Amino acid sequence: MTGPKLNEKSFVVGERSGTKATARYVRSSASKARAVLDLIRGLDVRSADEVLQFTDRHIARDVRKVLASAVANAVNNDDQDADELYVVACFADEGPTLKRFRPRARGRATRINKRSCHITVIVARMSDDRIAIIQARQERAGGSAGRGRPQSSAASRRARVERSRQQAAETTDATDTTGTTDEVVDAEIVDETTDVAEAEVAEVEVVEDEVVDAEVVESSDADVSDDDATDDAATADAEAATDTDDADDEGATK
Repeated sequence: MTGPKLNEKSFVVGERSGTKATARYVRSSASKARAVLDLIRGLDVRSADEVLQFTDRHIARDVRKVLASAVANAVNNDDQDADELYVVACFADEGPTLKRFRPRARGRATRINKRSCHITVIVARMSDDRIAIIQARQERAGGSAGRGRPQSSAASRRARVERSRQQAAETTDATDTTGTTDEVVDAEIVDETTDVAEAEVAEVEVVEDEVVDAEVVESSDADVSDDDATDDAATADAEAATDTDDADDEGATK
């Protein structure tokens, strides 16, 4: 009796877990295909396609084609929404091996095994909770409202540029407001400094005027004192000359 297909995530006999697509006789080893399939197992279809698009393995191109075929089968045959699908199971089975021989030294030959594999990808609808989480994440990242589909790369870039410009404009407005306030404060400080400087200059001028007046008064007093002293000296000389003349007259008389 055939049991459940566990590799297809079917745990009941005859149960169908999702929509699948298979690529048979792919000219690659199953081990190489499994290394790539492990990267997309459990991811939503959009994320899985992005992973395969930027994977360096050559087999990733074949796996991506199988994934696109499975999504197309789910949309066209089962009326599923492509944005609500995820990779429920994926595996690679070994296919027939082509045996070839290469001549070697001393008449010997070495066998070359050309492997092949069968790649299967199964997609199914995600749970409602997971769909809601993915839609909310896409809306926060800039996706369109309603269906939660992400924007294209160009639209996403335009949205990022617009957000950057808005942030730059807000920063510029804040800087301008701060600069205007600083200019007003600086103008007030300059005015106060100018008033204080003018007051100090006026006080210095008054003090200088008082000093000059005092020096003028002292000079006038000194000049008057010098004139008095000169007059006294002249009077004394005149009296001395008079006394000398009187003495000479008295001597001549005798």
